[in-house]
Parts: sequence; C-alpha cells; structure tokens
Amino acid sequence: MSLPPALCSGAWVLALLAACALGSVDYAAVVSAPDRSAEDRALDPGRRPERLLAFAGVRPGMRVAELGAGAGYTTELLARAVGEDGVVYAQNPEIVLERFARGPWAERLAKPVMRRVRRLDREFDDPFPAEVRDLDRVMLVIFYHDTVWMKTDRARMNRAIFAALRRGGRFVVVDHSARPGSGTGDAQTLHRIEEQVVRHEVEAAGFRLAAEADFLRSPGDTRDWNAAPRAAGERRGSSDRFVLSFVKP
Repeated sequence: MSLPPALCSGAWVLALLAACALGSVDYAAVVSAPDRSAEDRALDPGRRPERLLAFAGVRPGMRVAELGAGAGYTTELLARAVGEDGVVYAQNPEIVLERFARGPWAERLAKPVMRRVRRLDREFDDPFPAEVRDLDRVMLVIFYHDTVWMKTDRARMNRAIFAALRRGGRFVVVDHSARPGSGTGDAQTLHRIEEQVVRHEVEAAGFRLAAEADFLRSPGDTRDWNAAPRAAGERRGSSDRFVLSFVKP
C-alpha cells in the first residue's frame, strides 16, 4: 500500500500500517464530515485529529473509551471512526461536568452519530463499570495533567485502564509538555506535565511504550505559559504536546 506523504513521518507509521492491514479507514472523511460543527472545525488545525485517529489506529467495529471526554470534541470523532458496529465509552468526572462540560456535553450527545456513545459519569480513578472490558483503545487527550490537581489516584486509574483493555489493546495519551525537570509541578498553574512522568506512571501499571508521534510537537514552545484553553488565547493549539501509545502485553 502507499501512504500519503503527510502521514509518513514519525515512528507511529508502524501502528498505522498494522491498522490498515486489518481494514482501512478514510480518516480524512471522518474529519471532513459535513455535519461536524463549525466550532469543532475551528479546533482542527491545532489538534490535527486526522493524524491522531491514524496514530491510534481506530477502526470500524472497535470498542474504544475516552477518559476526560469534556464537551466531546474527540469523542464525536471516535464515534464516527468506529462506525455503526463500534462503541465509544466516554467518561467525565463530576468536576469537569460542573465546571464547563455539562451543557455542551448533553447537547452533543443529542446528535445522531452519538448513539454509538455510552456516557460514563465516573471519577478518573474508577473510570469503568465492571462490564466494560476487552477494549481495543483507551484515549486520554489533554487531561492527564488535570488528574494531578484533581488529586486522582493515578496508579489506580492506570491499573483500571490496563484491566479494561484486551491483550494488545492500546492506551493513547496526549498532553501539553512541561519544562524538563518540572515533574508535575506545572500541572495546575500551566496545565502541563513532564512527559517522563507520564511514561513512568503508565509503565508502572504494566504497559509497554509501543509508539510515539511528533505531529503535535512545537519546538519553539517555551513551556512557561498556561496552555489551558481559556488561558491560552491566541496561542491555543500551539503548545508542544507529546503523543504516546502504550500497549497491554
């Protein structure tokens, strides 16, 4: 098979090749669906959802979960990618619903494509009910750092994700990069976390790092400004972000 040049950079291409071998997905068509909102489309240049879906290898029929679904930007894309035979479990803790997501999340869930989504109002360290097992993918997009200031038991959270995935399933994490050596110190003030902290904590739950991608890297980011959506202003979508895929052996 031949891949478009735009999709051929980064080690993550191996994950894409594996996904395509089992069934191709037109990720560009998923992102360009005419019934996506103008507000979501405006976020696309900074988030590069086509690249994220390809990196994660989300395919029709998959059982996928998103932790920290927020108002549902990524959840809706996942629902489109898994198709009629797939399902997406979308988790939000009470603090996220209360602070900004409750109304927009409910509105999004009313869209026809969201019939594939199962809403989970649960805390991060207990994200799944007992019947949610054998997942193909779990996504955590720009929320790992929030679990720090929320005082989440992250070791318990990562173990719960590990238990819910099937063998060979992937846990994909995207977050704003903090300055080297800062650890979790900027999680609340700048909404960033050091990449090595995430790697260490997730691998401690039994995962193995399988792939990483550079399509959200921004080498010029000084990492000393607040990357939260409401604080970033015109710089929203320009932060340096790491993209990691962990596999359950």
